[in-house]
Amino acid sequence: MNVSKMDGQAEPAGADPGLQIPILIQRQVPSQKSLRETAKAKLKRNCSLTPASLKDAILGFFPVIDWLPKYRFRDYIVGDIMSGLVIGVILVPQAIAYSLLAGLKPIYSLYTSFFANIIYFLMGTSRHVSVGIFSLLCLMVGQVVDRELQLAGFDLNEDISPASSNNSNETFPASDLTLGGLGPECGKECYAISIATALTFLAGVYQVLMGLFQLGFVSTYLSQPLLDGFATGASLTILTSQVKYLFGIKIPRHQGYGMFLVTWVNMIRNITQANICDVITSAICLTVLATAKELTDRFKKKIKFPLPTELVVIVAATLVSHFGKLHERYGSSISGEIPTGFIPPKAPNFGLMHRVALDAIPIAVIGFAFTVSLSEMFAKNYGYTIKANQEMFAVGFCNIIPSFFHSFTTSAALAKSLVKTSTGCHTQVSSVVSAIVVLLVLLFLSPLFYSLQKSVLACIIIVSLKGALWKFRDVPKLYRVNKVDALIWCVTMASCALISTEIGLLVGVLFSVFCIVSRTQHPHVTLLGRIENTVFYEDSRQYENLLPVPKIKIFRFEAPLYYANKDFFLKSLYRMTGLDPSLEWAKRKKCEGEKPAKDGGHVEKGVIGEVGQVDTTGQLIPKQSEFHTIIIDCSSVLFLDTAGINTLKNVQKEYRAINIAILLAGCNPSVIEALKRGGYFGNDDTSMKELLFYSVHGAVQFVWAREQVIDSIL
Repeated sequence: MNVSKMDGQAEPAGADPGLQIPILIQRQVPSQKSLRETAKAKLKRNCSLTPASLKDAILGFFPVIDWLPKYRFRDYIVGDIMSGLVIGVILVPQAIAYSLLAGLKPIYSLYTSFFANIIYFLMGTSRHVSVGIFSLLCLMVGQVVDRELQLAGFDLNEDISPASSNNSNETFPASDLTLGGLGPECGKECYAISIATALTFLAGVYQVLMGLFQLGFVSTYLSQPLLDGFATGASLTILTSQVKYLFGIKIPRHQGYGMFLVTWVNMIRNITQANICDVITSAICLTVLATAKELTDRFKKKIKFPLPTELVVIVAATLVSHFGKLHERYGSSISGEIPTGFIPPKAPNFGLMHRVALDAIPIAVIGFAFTVSLSEMFAKNYGYTIKANQEMFAVGFCNIIPSFFHSFTTSAALAKSLVKTSTGCHTQVSSVVSAIVVLLVLLFLSPLFYSLQKSVLACIIIVSLKGALWKFRDVPKLYRVNKVDALIWCVTMASCALISTEIGLLVGVLFSVFCIVSRTQHPHVTLLGRIENTVFYEDSRQYENLLPVPKIKIFRFEAPLYYANKDFFLKSLYRMTGLDPSLEWAKRKKCEGEKPAKDGGHVEKGVIGEVGQVDTTGQLIPKQSEFHTIIIDCSSVLFLDTAGINTLKNVQKEYRAINIAILLAGCNPSVIEALKRGGYFGNDDTSMKELLFYSVHGAVQFVWAREQVIDSIL
């Protein structure tokens, strides 16, 4: 008889020709290092300061030093310049429009776009992503700004005057003069940007700390269905926040939970107050922008670069508003003055940071998650690699440094990144070109946008949401592919839209974790049957023509066995095998106790128990049972905790009491080590070769060989 060995496990090869060759496996003895030695080696490897390590650290922190000298000027420069110009042209109207979402003046959005492009050029590892203002983050920043303005006593329903500036006469209410350490000369706009910069600084610090402690794995808990649901739910919130500008209606700005429903109710109640000028402007702009976007999407293969429709619409609308005097004649809301040049840098207000410390956490995680996911997507498509940890540092400093220059939170944005790749981008040199375009607007062109209507900006924002809102069409397909992912999408989307974006993200993460836990708590269980003329076994409920193994039950549990699902494991084992060992033992004891009375004899209770025990243990096959062995297929059991080990030990003990053997098959090395440490095989592991097998078929052959030996003895 040939023997297959695994850690001393014996498996008779039987008559199968494929098992005639012995398989000899000897596990290596793991090297044991103390915690002190391990920590010392790691510190030496990471903290040693040598010229080579210093050079690697600098090159790693500023990747531009490594790739810029290798820049292929003739091959790349035309595509990078073209891409940078197109992105710069798109950035200007988007920056001005997204200032509405953030509740800030347009000049701050332009600052943000300029500094983010320069810093990511120096520190980023992706060649194609476009980093700058992002609608979802602008919304999250705007919600925090509005909340703090309201708490400070400012009226959110009054727009900042077009002529207002940082020295606005609208000052803090008397009760809040010392709020955050700001003086009474700081008005509504000043306090708003102070909140935004404090929030941005903290988000950047969190991202850098995540990079230092290598916590990038946090983003892995944000699955694609969760991110898509979050984007769609936030897009509904963005759409809701901009509808009032389309109609020119001044309604109370609701803060807190349920903004979506409250805003729409107020819109319907005040629809009669709509500004006809804004309604007509919105209708024309939406028609032009939506048509241009549809044509661009339909003929994107023929059009080498997207049409600058947003810029054309903004220029035309600004000219019409200026010469038609729409603000003076019809009361249409306009952007107001956008100053030129740069405001002197100022450190973020540290006195306000305790108020926004918690708000910065979801902003930091979302900003990093979108940046890394987009970077990895483009890196895979174009055949290069990125460093996720360095991306964390890059996006972190894209928030920290600009916060000193009156900027707010940034991250990579999908729409602009797709435009970047479609217009010939090769490297981040295109970001420098985009920054130059924004710089020209900041220095010379920004006053020209004074008369631009806010309804036009709202149209640009709403049309840009098409991609996220169109994901509703993908839900049926997602449901057919994976019902759990579809449910995660729906729960996250509904929570973001109906409650708030931050709560929606938290609900989505918790629900995703709950779905994962529930899958392990109630995994798939089945009995296996043998595929005819093979050594393979499969689910008897999902496949036809499988052969049952006589007197053997093969049970598969497709999950780790730990404290949360041990009860489900036991119930499933009892249900699938049709035998609860505790009930069977109690039933036999009861039958043994009634047997003397049935014969008419009188025997003392102690004698009955002793005789019954001898009679039971002397039987090879237990009463009322069609099998004498249970093989547990552990190939899908990833790990065991203490509760899982004890569960298997109790199962083995209880079934042994009624003369049913429990064999384990297909255990991975970590599970075997856990069983050894838990004493499953006894103190000296002598019974290991009779309880543990490399494969299900090996365990079946062992049982068959044992039956032959017993039959020959009898």
